[in-house]
Amino acid sequence: MDLNLNSGPAADDLIKDVSEAQFMADVVDASMQTPVIVDFWAPWCGPCKTLGPMLEDAVKKAKGAVKMAKVNVDEAQMIAGQLRVQSIPMVYAFWQGQPIDGFQGAVPQSEINSFVDRVVQTAGGDASGGLDEALEAAEEMLEAGAVADAAQTFAAILGEDPNNARAYGGMAQAHMALGDLEQAEAILNGAPAEISGAREIEAAFAQLDLAKKAADAGPVADLTAAVEADPDNHQARFDLAQALYAAGEGEAAINHLLELFRRDREWNDGAARAELFTIFDALKPNDPLVLNGRRKLSSMIFA
Repeated sequence: MDLNLNSGPAADDLIKDVSEAQFMADVVDASMQTPVIVDFWAPWCGPCKTLGPMLEDAVKKAKGAVKMAKVNVDEAQMIAGQLRVQSIPMVYAFWQGQPIDGFQGAVPQSEINSFVDRVVQTAGGDASGGLDEALEAAEEMLEAGAVADAAQTFAAILGEDPNNARAYGGMAQAHMALGDLEQAEAILNGAPAEISGAREIEAAFAQLDLAKKAADAGPVADLTAAVEADPDNHQARFDLAQALYAAGEGEAAINHLLELFRRDREWNDGAARAELFTIFDALKPNDPLVLNGRRKLSSMIFA
């Protein structure tokens, strides 16, 4: 079979002019599946005319791993204001409904290429294909409770590919499952610098953070009573969300954090939003809890 490795999605599918009315669908919703880079520009902006084509070139070279939305700030002032776009060109990268990275001003092509690569890697786009079957087998062992076998398989994969972020994350999860949080943290801290920002590593760190908090979680019944007695007791609601997540009730935990964010998004330096991101990072990107939770949070932010 003759495979054309240079083929990719048509430019019309990768790069779009997006209006304010289309922003939710073409950026926020679309980023649930594929990261979207947003280029804020204006016809009168000289540097924008240089940056835009360079950014488009980098996006095309990614062959569908990332998309691009071009937003004219003169015609999308509300969105620009919500994202605090004070000068242009301004570039944001969205992944799963949230801005995850960005830069301002015209930069060299090399920096643009590095930015696009970083966004793709954050979304898990650089996984090593040759070891996929072994990784899937190890993850199935872990889910089935065969923790020791899973750890051995992850170790063997790392012997073949020392920079495999998925295997590092799996090894850390195996030790968390064994209750050895210190070893899990040591494994993650020992990951090579090249993969320290990979989604799998960040997910394992998020799981570790939640596992540590679970040890200090308060009684669900007492915290539920406190919230019912005073719905504006933000600390009690936050503590209840942590206790619920520790008890395996992820959906209820997310709902309480969303309610806390709705009531006071700035409470405790944005603790509700930060905890939501931790939970989202800890779960698989396509988990319905993550998809629904991110969509609800994005609707509140961009309402």
